[in-house]
This record gives sequence, C-alpha cells and structure tokens, in this order.
Amino acid sequence: MDFIDEEGFRANVGIILMDRAGRVLIAGRRGRGGWQFPQGGVKPDETTESAMYRELYEEVGLEPEDVELVGQTRDWLRYRLPPKYIRRERTPVCVGQKQRWFLLQLNCDPSRLRFDRTDEPEFDRCRWVDYWRPVKEVIYFKRLVYVRALSELGPLAFPDSGPPAPPAWWPRHWQRACRLN
Repeated sequence: MDFIDEEGFRANVGIILMDRAGRVLIAGRRGRGGWQFPQGGVKPDETTESAMYRELYEEVGLEPEDVELVGQTRDWLRYRLPPKYIRRERTPVCVGQKQRWFLLQLNCDPSRLRFDRTDEPEFDRCRWVDYWRPVKEVIYFKRLVYVRALSELGPLAFPDSGPPAPPAWWPRHWQRACRLN
C-alpha cells in the first residue's frame, strides 16, 4: 500500500546510482520506450532509507553491500502529475509525488544488475550515461525534479571538481532551479 499524504502526494524514493567513471544508471521501462532512474513508493511502516534499499533490490537486483550510500537530498522534492495521469477513481487521489533522492556509488561489478527480482519487473534494460543525460531522457513532467536532485547531490557526486557543467541543450529556467538548492 502506498503512502499518500493529506495534500495528495505519494511518498517515494529516487535512486541515482553512479559508477566509478562518474556516469549514472538509467533504466528502461519494461515494454515501453521511457527511461528513468530507479524509484518507488515508501510503505507506511518504512523509513526512506529502507524503502530505497528495497527498491534498489526489486528494480535493479542490487544488495546494500553492492553500493555505498553517498548522500541524500535534504528534504522532499515534489512534482505534480499532469491532469491526464491523475487516477481519480482511486482513493485517496494522488496528484503527484514527493521524493527523497539518494546518491549511491556502485561498489560491485555492473554485471550484478538484474531485473528479475520480482514477478513483474519494472525495467528490462539499462545503460550508463553522462551525469545530466537523465534529465533529457525522463518523461517531461519529472524533468525539473531530476534537475533539482542532480543539482543538490552533484557536489557529493564530484567532491573534488564539482558536477559537470550543464549541457548546451539545458534551458535557462533550469539554471534558476539549480540555484534554489
């Protein structure tokens, strides 16, 4: 059962998994063309950290010892669903998600990634991409929350040099969103 707060936001965790080359993992939705970071709902009896480790196992098959927890966002990052995605027949109605984002460093061989840990896997493929690339790959209504999560966690991901500069395709209003962190 999902936890939806009094404002209609579903509690969720997002996972940014980095390899030693500074690339991040995005996964392809099973049977669809979309790409995103692993993520999933927080159950009412879970902490955000325990939900993150459960989702890490369910979605990409990794155990806590396969990764190092580098950091997490200070607070919840929220996005609203476009009206066409709101399921009004469900109670309570979910209008969007509030997400706590975690940055993890991969400590095992990438061959350990698996998508068959559940009866209905969410993903069927993955790839390692440059740090900012997931913002361009994810569905449009999640882009700003990706910008905020990557911006906030960038200094932890690249402690010596800081995160890479935003790419040429980066819209100006996203730069303002980065400075909010």
